[in-house]
Amino acid sequence: MLCHDDFPKPFSLVAELTYRCPLRCPYCSNPLNWHGDAYRQELATEDWLRVIQEARQLGVLQLGLTGGEPLLRNDLEIFVEKAAELGLYTTLVTAGTLLTTERATKLREVGLDHIQISIQDSRAIESDRIAGVRSFEQKIAAAKLVKELGFPLTLNFVLHRHNLDRIEEMLALAQTLSADRVELANTQYYGWALHNQAALLPTRAQLADAEIVVRAAQERGKIPMGILYVVPDYYADYPKPCMSGWGSRTLIVTPNGEGLPCQAAMAIPGLEFGNVRDRALEWIWFESAGMNRFRGTSWMPEPCQSCDRQTVDWGGCRCQAFLLTQDASATDPVCHLSPNHDRIQSILDRLPVQAEQFVYRDRDEVDIG
Repeated sequence: MLCHDDFPKPFSLVAELTYRCPLRCPYCSNPLNWHGDAYRQELATEDWLRVIQEARQLGVLQLGLTGGEPLLRNDLEIFVEKAAELGLYTTLVTAGTLLTTERATKLREVGLDHIQISIQDSRAIESDRIAGVRSFEQKIAAAKLVKELGFPLTLNFVLHRHNLDRIEEMLALAQTLSADRVELANTQYYGWALHNQAALLPTRAQLADAEIVVRAAQERGKIPMGILYVVPDYYADYPKPCMSGWGSRTLIVTPNGEGLPCQAAMAIPGLEFGNVRDRALEWIWFESAGMNRFRGTSWMPEPCQSCDRQTVDWGGCRCQAFLLTQDASATDPVCHLSPNHDRIQSILDRLPVQAEQFVYRDRDEVDIG
């Protein structure tokens, strides 16, 4: 077991308050079995309040309130108020369809710092098609409300084969809505996105054109806090440092209380992390076997063990390695040095000429207006 001084305390807590959501996005990162009994048993208000308190004591400075759709929790304002009392910077990550003037005003009053809204496309008909439900107009109204109330606004556009050619329009929409920051995040292939890989994975030509558009927009500097552009792993030479390293900076707590190093970690069988109903957050972060399994560099195989990027990308994504090789300790196949890199090329070689149809995420019947 590593000493507590061998790795940093977490900087961010991602509180996945619920996996319920009024949308049906085919790239959703939530578990495929999200509607099972385990995830229906959501943490009670007092549990989340204790988690937030323990997170601050552990050194956490940022709190992300996400889901699913966190606005489906009627106690959301209680969590924001508690976090504000503790000096945490809070971000609400929402689809925006349930953000009313009353709730947004209350959230501002209790101390919410920042709101991020997802928009599926620049065009209403396409955005609604991707979301699987009519929602575009509600999202636009929510974005305007956020700015009217004085919140910093981030707009998140998840990119894929069906919308990658409209980045210019997305950025124009962001400017019209006075967004402070824009995330252009190409789909990463976990959960529902892996299930829909053939429908979502873009072509190399699309990506080349997109990078030109994004670079030009970044140089124009029209978005005050900038444009974050995330390329899909499958087209990169090296993997990303997933979550800045396993168990390094970010701690996720799921709706049913599991403490994780990343949102997809439960996809790896045999790892035990601990549940906040039974364990203190400090124990989960420092002591749990799952959290320590891929910390540091000693677990790494070759070629990672001898690579000068060892502490740059930390071997890449453990969940992706497992999903592609069935071995979570393997070098991420995205890396061109990986002995399994041919699996990525095989996926790209099989990319259909015409994108397949979506398999939509299941959802609760939630009225979005």
